[in-house]
Amino acid sequence: MTVRRMMGIETEYGVLEPGHPMANPMALSAAVVVAYAQTVATARWDYEGEDPLADARGFRLDRAAAHPDQLTDSPADLAARLGPYHRRRPGPEERPGPMTSLVLTNGARLYVDHAHPEYSSPEVTGPRAAVLWDRAGEEVMRRAAATLAAEPAMPDVALYKNNVDGKGQSYGTHENYLMDRAVPFGDVVRYLTPFLVTRQVFTGSGRVGLGPRSEVPGFQLSQRADYVENDVGLETTFNRPIINTRDEPHADAERYRRLHVIVGDANLLETATYLKLATTSLVLWLLEQDAVPLALDTVALDDAVAETRLVSHDTTLTHRLTLADGRQMTALEIQRLYLETIREALGPDVDEETRDVLARWDSVLTRLRQDPMSCAADVEWVAKLRLLEGMRRRDGLGWEHPRLAALDLQWSDVRPERSIYQRLAASGAVERLVTQEDVDAAVHTPPHDTRAWFRGETVRRYGAGVAAAGWESVVLDVPGTEHLVRLPMAEPARGTRAHVGEALDASPDVATLLEELRRRHR
Repeated sequence: MTVRRMMGIETEYGVLEPGHPMANPMALSAAVVVAYAQTVATARWDYEGEDPLADARGFRLDRAAAHPDQLTDSPADLAARLGPYHRRRPGPEERPGPMTSLVLTNGARLYVDHAHPEYSSPEVTGPRAAVLWDRAGEEVMRRAAATLAAEPAMPDVALYKNNVDGKGQSYGTHENYLMDRAVPFGDVVRYLTPFLVTRQVFTGSGRVGLGPRSEVPGFQLSQRADYVENDVGLETTFNRPIINTRDEPHADAERYRRLHVIVGDANLLETATYLKLATTSLVLWLLEQDAVPLALDTVALDDAVAETRLVSHDTTLTHRLTLADGRQMTALEIQRLYLETIREALGPDVDEETRDVLARWDSVLTRLRQDPMSCAADVEWVAKLRLLEGMRRRDGLGWEHPRLAALDLQWSDVRPERSIYQRLAASGAVERLVTQEDVDAAVHTPPHDTRAWFRGETVRRYGAGVAAAGWESVVLDVPGTEHLVRLPMAEPARGTRAHVGEALDASPDVATLLEELRRRHR
């Protein structure tokens, strides 16, 4: 009985060139990825196994009918030539162009996603580890921007860990949770929707402005709420749903489903990230028990999309959501119901991390009800609002004043000397869960207890001997042979340090590694 499961976070970073508002964001994003690749070992991304048009509701969207933004696989890339295991090694003239989709030595992916640089963390086994490798992504972006700034011939790029550009566009921070495929997807929709709509009371990162284009002055809890347009759907960049139906497990599809959550904010407060992932994982654990208490059937929402915005727009936390049966409850009351239901189902026999999550969840709900401002150390929207209100009182500013929007943007700047959040963290005003020393290590080192260990370590140890790598495989380029060799990794809990560490240590090159793996698995 635990909060732990395979999970990870994908974050698209806001990008701009100071002084050049019309600079091409795709070119800037590519510059970020290439700049970082010049400083560390990387491998090309392998697109084999990606299937962005498979829908959890039991069908696949026809490729011809898909919006171009949905085609996140790349049939022109290396994977299309490899096939399921290996094919002839492509000649130099056939190799892909600029390396803008890479695997890092910590097992993460760094790439250009449409008009943004994106960091996809490696798979981890719990929420505290997820915080660590998410923070490592912030450091990767900071180092990439610093590398560009040190090169006079390159653009000076500013990166922001946020979700809005202030011009009506939103970009995502997506959570991924591996769960039991036996759970009916209808149950995921039924029980997760009220939870996701209301969890923003402690997961929101705060935003100046109401409406997609901030057309109404004010402040709200969540950066993503105004961009939610649908209850359930496959899309991620338009018609955005509360429950995303992409059925792309990156694992054994008979056993697993990867729940892809797209409605969350990019958080800088570590406790917000921690609770966001941990509480969602506990709801999924409850669904996997196949015995959801009837109490959670009573909180189905009458209009989940509308309530997502209404909850976000209410900083008093007193808005009462209308339920399908006509009753009304506040977001805090709904979250309290989920907490108590899960706590009762878990019982007393839980691990230390789960016990910590339950205590923090209880505490933050209690303090938000009593006095939201008491949560400034661990709820991001509260920390941001307190700072903004101080500025408003001191300088007599209305919510429409551009200085407030500027501070909102500066909050999420990855450059420590510019970031408002980093100043608060340095002063001890927010709670930290991981040390900078651990973050620096996680920039280069993969988690030891998932398949990310094998992915990251092969890239670090063998360099060009790794032709490509992805979530489900590593592709070796063995000298003196005609073929590339794909090593499948369909089980996320294999390929760990305990599982393959000795084989890696015994192998000075990829040819030896291949023989060593064959010998050990005969």
